[in-house]
Amino acid sequence: MGLYNTAGARITKAAFPATDAPDPLKRVTADVYSTRHHDQGTRPSDTRDSVPEGSIKTLLYKAGTILRQSQIDALFPPATVAAVSPATGPAAGGTVVTITGTNLDGVASVKFGSATGTDLKVLSAGRIQVTTPAGTAGAVSVVVADEAGNVTKSNAYTYA
Repeated sequence: MGLYNTAGARITKAAFPATDAPDPLKRVTADVYSTRHHDQGTRPSDTRDSVPEGSIKTLLYKAGTILRQSQIDALFPPATVAAVSPATGPAAGGTVVTITGTNLDGVASVKFGSATGTDLKVLSAGRIQVTTPAGTAGAVSVVVADEAGNVTKSNAYTYA
């Protein structure tokens, strides 16, 4: 089989008239499920905090489904940080801090200034806990990192 343009010239594979799409298509290679807690939508959000990944799984995309990259990206919204509690602790570190916000269930690390916290625990999509590292006296930014990038809450924690 030959391919030709409107002028009758043969089109080679290398010269095929197409460009990369800004939002490429992707084929799902395995079934993808979405989770939500059985109470979702019936109670205030703080009652669901004990179940970080939910308890009801529903099929979201079957293997073979074609999606745009933008649809996949939308499944991973960036985290937000609303509050850090307690907001102060000793310069020696070791304080267990609770961070509240949204989309925190994908957070992989938390920094206090330039030092990384330890014992990160995802409690829910709205709450995580982390132990502060040692630092120097003064206010530092808290930076949570997830697949969407870093989110910074300026001067959110103060070493005493």
